Amino acid sequence: MKVWIPHTKGRDYLGELPDDTVVEVYRAGDSPPSDPASVDFWVPPFLAGGDVPRILREFSGLKVVQLLSAGAEVWVGKVPDGVVLCNAKGTHTGVTAEWTVGAILADMRRFADSVRDQDRHEWRKHSTPTVTNRRVLVVGAGDIGEHTARVLETLGAHVTRVARKAREGVHAIAELDELLPEADVVALTVPLTDQTRGMVDARFLSLMRDGSLLVNAARGPVVDTDALVAEGGRVRAFLDVTDPEPLPAGHPLWDVPGVTITPHIGGSTDDLLEREYIPVGDQIRRLHAGEPLRNTVLGDY
Repeated sequence: MKVWIPHTKGRDYLGELPDDTVVEVYRAGDSPPSDPASVDFWVPPFLAGGDVPRILREFSGLKVVQLLSAGAEVWVGKVPDGVVLCNAKGTHTGVTAEWTVGAILADMRRFADSVRDQDRHEWRKHSTPTVTNRRVLVVGAGDIGEHTARVLETLGAHVTRVARKAREGVHAIAELDELLPEADVVALTVPLTDQTRGMVDARFLSLMRDGSLLVNAARGPVVDTDALVAEGGRVRAFLDVTDPEPLPAGHPLWDVPGVTITPHIGGSTDDLLEREYIPVGDQIRRLHAGEPLRNTVLGDY
């Protein structure tokens, strides 16, 4: 069985593989290490996109596409019959929830103001909001959203969970019109689908309270960037993802008051490759043994 992975160091975390497994490294932009038609199991570069059907035509013997991200929007509906698409659900749950909670705390406690004061060598005390007793909407009640909600609840926040469909303890997205005006914080942890693309539009933002906080730990296109810019800082925002991404140097979003941007680093921690490749090794062993694969992507996931 032939496996292609995009990181040389990823080999170190795959664990013991079946004797007939050949692992080759294929990074974006490199020449293929061998014939793509001979590859059984492909781990594409993170968020590899482009013309996916054309790319996959070269992989005529492919059995599995294993993503290193939970987001699969680039691939859904474009993988040919007979090829199993798997995402990395759960791999980035803890660290992305950590970024989300950290973003909320950093904004509410105004850490950036203190950093700027330090740059000026100014000792300037100020009071700030607190997450305790604040009302937080977590929009996207999957692994990351639930993890985020539990942490915020331990800090005393009143958390309302929102998902595509209502279930016990979770509101439906269709209820957002009633929920948004009451929220102090709206945290986005939804996947990017046809239903969530552009979900945070001018109307959505207009329903948010003055000075409330929007946190995007999902995907950039979930938020209508032009609509957020047009708010002019009425709604604060902490964004790990943007649309477009990377955000061009001259883009007006950089200068909107109350907006803080990090460069898609929610999952970029020093244990990243270990977190990503240990489950990949397990998937390779499962495929070789004819066992069901984990995290198969079905429908619009």
